[in-house]
Amino acid sequence: MILVRLVAIVAFFAWRVKHKNHDGVWLWATSMVADVWFGFSWLLNQLPKLNPVKRVPDLAALADHSGDANLPGIDIFVTTVDPVDEPLLYTVNTILSILATDYPVDKYACYLSDDGGTLVHYEAMIEVANFAVLWVPFCRKYCVEPRSPENYFGMKTQPYAGSMAGEFMRDHRRVRREYDEFKVRVDSLSTTIRQRSDAYNSSKKGDGVRATWMADGTQWPGTWIEQVENHRRGQHAGIVQVILGHPSCKPQLGSPASADNPLDFSNVDTRLPMLVYMSREKRPGYNHQKKAGAMNVMLRVSAMLSNAPFVVNFDGDHYINNSQALRAPMCFMLDPRDGQNTAFVQFPQRFDDVDPTDRYANHNRVFFDGTMLSLNGLQGPSYLGTGTMFRRVALYGMEPPRYRAENIKLAGKVNEFGSSTSFINSMPDGAIQERSITPVLVDEALSNDLATLMTCAYEDGSSWGRDVGWVYNIATEDVVTGFRMHRQGWRSMYCSMEPAAFRGTAPINLTERLYQVLRWSGGSLEMFFSHSNALMAGRRLHPLQRVAYLNMSTYPIVTVFILAYNLFPVLWLFSEQFYIQRPFGTYIMYLVAVIAMIHVIGMFEVKWAGITLLDWCRNEQFYMIGATGVYPTAVLYMALKLVTGKGIYFRLTSKQTDACSNDKFADLYTVRWVPLLLPTIVVLVVNVAAVGAAIGKAAAWGFFTDQARHVLLGMLFNVWILVLLYPFALGIMGKWGKRPVILFVMLVMAIGAVGLVYVALHAPYPADISEVAASLGEASLTGPSG
Repeated sequence: MILVRLVAIVAFFAWRVKHKNHDGVWLWATSMVADVWFGFSWLLNQLPKLNPVKRVPDLAALADHSGDANLPGIDIFVTTVDPVDEPLLYTVNTILSILATDYPVDKYACYLSDDGGTLVHYEAMIEVANFAVLWVPFCRKYCVEPRSPENYFGMKTQPYAGSMAGEFMRDHRRVRREYDEFKVRVDSLSTTIRQRSDAYNSSKKGDGVRATWMADGTQWPGTWIEQVENHRRGQHAGIVQVILGHPSCKPQLGSPASADNPLDFSNVDTRLPMLVYMSREKRPGYNHQKKAGAMNVMLRVSAMLSNAPFVVNFDGDHYINNSQALRAPMCFMLDPRDGQNTAFVQFPQRFDDVDPTDRYANHNRVFFDGTMLSLNGLQGPSYLGTGTMFRRVALYGMEPPRYRAENIKLAGKVNEFGSSTSFINSMPDGAIQERSITPVLVDEALSNDLATLMTCAYEDGSSWGRDVGWVYNIATEDVVTGFRMHRQGWRSMYCSMEPAAFRGTAPINLTERLYQVLRWSGGSLEMFFSHSNALMAGRRLHPLQRVAYLNMSTYPIVTVFILAYNLFPVLWLFSEQFYIQRPFGTYIMYLVAVIAMIHVIGMFEVKWAGITLLDWCRNEQFYMIGATGVYPTAVLYMALKLVTGKGIYFRLTSKQTDACSNDKFADLYTVRWVPLLLPTIVVLVVNVAAVGAAIGKAAAWGFFTDQARHVLLGMLFNVWILVLLYPFALGIMGKWGKRPVILFVMLVMAIGAVGLVYVALHAPYPADISEVAASLGEASLTGPSG
């Protein structure tokens, strides 16, 4: 089918060149350039999909091959910044789901990076550690799923393992009550810390410093509530606190039920994995590189404390939904056939609290289950920011075993990794795949090493942020970091399982969703205009993988032509006729055929990927929404960066919602007016006016004339654009968007008004208003269906 469409496109171009439109050469030439780019972009999108491969993790085979005793160690990284934009409840549930996951407890460690350096995050982790003493054994005893308490208790039914229903219900009620009290304590942390600090500051008379105080009576070294020098965002000391130490290797059974503890954990292992809170140093004058910089600091700090050979990273709003999630990627990493050359395993992203119709394509199933899965037949999917397991040595920038000696040689490369001898000496151990986690004593010497590794100046003169760790200076640091590994010859795997391994939250507000896509598309263009351009990669990058990355980094450019096409109908409002191509009827038929083939190919992909028709339709609609506003804005940003040499700040997506208890989708109907909405609004208005003008022209000229037939054929394009922009139109209606019928009434009224005005101004014969209205009413009824 792809070959058939390619032949059709070539025939279409040949026909267009042969029938050059001499009446509007500039318009014809512009559309030809646009169509050539459309064809090229489509080819870039389709070529990497020629060899799709589905791979499924076999957990039973993993158990037979390795067993719990032989599973390697894992360091889990969780990043957060602001307890408001990223609600604290999300973060604590993420950590609790990690602590309770089904993986040998002495073989993994959890690190939380708080890039805001706030005391509320640290004390929330103290609360998490206290509640985990109850929550984790409860999960193990009854094998509950999911192991995020907020999501588990939010289910209508809570499944469990075991036959003692009475005991489960008693334990369930107790744990639920404790969790409700835990949430109250977490929600009140900001108030508690402020009241405590006010009390301490009142007792310290005369010094005039309004410090933020910890529960033990010491000043918090991070960001204070009332920010001052050395205690503000962007200027504070580095912090590392081991909240839960590394557990012993032997199981520790809990106590039987008693008056003090009514839960019977006598046959349950009550150990908890290692939990570390950290916040890197920040100083004025340094570019701290946002999430990528925080991840690189975690990579160095974890090497000194646990140094597991594998690393998993999460955003603070994602949680483990399937307790087997850490075992599944090991099926690929430990595969004796080619596991050693696998740099990372990428899971698809799944989201909670998305509206049932997925108005703004938040699930993005076409991309995750179609495009990314199809890359499995090449070098593998790209890295997508969260829910990813890495091989630590690949993050260090080392080559895969097939291209390097058996042992890692650091001679002559010391300066690439910074000045810490202790960290550099730990690197060979972190490359041992079979390595578990060995407890370390955090003494003064180790504390000094950790402080050095977290300083702003540590990376000066090194390769961090380019050839080592996560890549800097590009908004989509995830994609470009995965590209660097593929360029070195590593491969990756796509791992999908049911239930979904991880779930998170997605912005259902239109403005927040557009800002999210703006950052992604802007980062893609930054990648293309950087040293990470796929065209400059070496021979180790598979040719079709190169094409895939080229498509990922250039896709916003084509939308400039899409925006131009969407605005062409404005000419209909100021001229009697205009033609992009003659004969116009044949041109429309070619377009319909070519576009129809795209949709037929899309249907095949939908069936292969196992996604629904609604997912595909929402993807098409949101692509047009992005193409009319977000993507052209990203192109403009990139052009300004190339001209001025200054980077563009992309606003981070807020996960805070306006949803209330009565309507969890309230944020869907909240309108946040920003300039980013204006281009799409203009396109919407132009195409509504074009439909009205087309109907008005047909009514004025007569519906059975050749001119009217051409006008109505062209109107099909405008109607198609309006269908694609339907979710956007609902979004800008706010609460009125709950009733789509209002939108249809408004559209009919607007189209009718434009048509009536056109007929009144351009009618070739005098007509009374009743005749005009009757003619326009007939056109309104027959036009769209025709």
